Amino acid sequence: MSQESTAPGEVVETAEVPEPGAVTIVVPTFNESANVRQLLRQITETVPARLPCEVVFVDDSTDDTPEVIEKAARDCPFPVTVLHRQEPVGGLGGAVVEGLKAATSDWIVVMDGDCQHPPALVPDLVATGERANAGLVVASRYIKGGSRAGLAGSYRVAVSRGATWLAKALFPRRLHGISDPMSGFFAIRRSAVTAEVLQPLGYKILLELAVRSRPRTVSEVPFVFQDRFAGESKSTAQEGFRFLRHLAGLRAASSVARMVGFGLIGLTGFVPNLLGLWALTGAGLHYVPAEILANQLGVAWNFVLIEHLLFRERRRHRHWWDRAGRFALLANADLVLRIPLIALFVHQLDLGVLSATALALVTTFVLRFAATEALVYLPRRTGEKPGSDSRTARRAA
Repeated sequence: MSQESTAPGEVVETAEVPEPGAVTIVVPTFNESANVRQLLRQITETVPARLPCEVVFVDDSTDDTPEVIEKAARDCPFPVTVLHRQEPVGGLGGAVVEGLKAATSDWIVVMDGDCQHPPALVPDLVATGERANAGLVVASRYIKGGSRAGLAGSYRVAVSRGATWLAKALFPRRLHGISDPMSGFFAIRRSAVTAEVLQPLGYKILLELAVRSRPRTVSEVPFVFQDRFAGESKSTAQEGFRFLRHLAGLRAASSVARMVGFGLIGLTGFVPNLLGLWALTGAGLHYVPAEILANQLGVAWNFVLIEHLLFRERRRHRHWWDRAGRFALLANADLVLRIPLIALFVHQLDLGVLSATALALVTTFVLRFAATEALVYLPRRTGEKPGSDSRTARRAA
């Protein structure tokens, strides 16, 4: 695509982020109109004297944040671009991925729009990356010289530390050497990340980057987490649940992990199945139709968990009713297949009934997992790009 030069403060329409820039600062925003002017002022005062830059705001706001950015950009000595998304796919993490795709500089620095990440640290992040030949440099609150002072209240401190511990416990190798995987402030080489492989959910994009496409060399720089300049934190209980779903999805990224998760979810399905059977037989229904109906409760339970924990990134390939129908068909076919398998193992392999039943359960489980993965959650078609540019309005400010 063609490039356009942009004079400081001039508002123009463009198809690309302005060139050049030693560093692209990507700032995801959601209703941060009270903060973005102060953020641009801080960047102006601390970054240009040491490092040329461009700033890319990826905005999901429902307020006047884009207009405020345009006005504030008139006083900036560097290019400022606003990418306003009509659909906030992937939340804050999805916004960062859009920014990574739009960046033109060799180094990309990701930071929040609420002024809790000090822009004065941007040159140090890039310089540390150059000195260490690192692909990723994390601004950490948990190494010497860092502080989480800006976290409001003991509750948020406890949640942050708990989330950090849980993430590092689940991914000890991928997060080795990263003391603060929950940090939203980091620098990454553009050549060290392939944005298309990222599948963010919520606001912990560094965790997504580190697990799916971690560069070989990672460095850290301490930073003091600042108080929010204005407004309220976007951290909610809903974001907490999204974080847990994201962790589960990352952990289940491999086929082996998915199979284990598939089995564990299947075990939990016995609970609604048995409860349904108890309620239906207690109401006077014959045990055979009661078992058939109760089994559907277990199937529905398993489908919901598998949808959200194991195959979240593959759901767009089919409509939900198509996936649900295929899943239910496979789950019920498991019951039909198991009886002749048991008979086959008893008569042909001379196994006892218990041994034959156990072997049949294992066999049908493996077959059902393989069939579910292949027939219900086929990989997304090549070229299908969620959050495509048709839903993103780009403009330079």
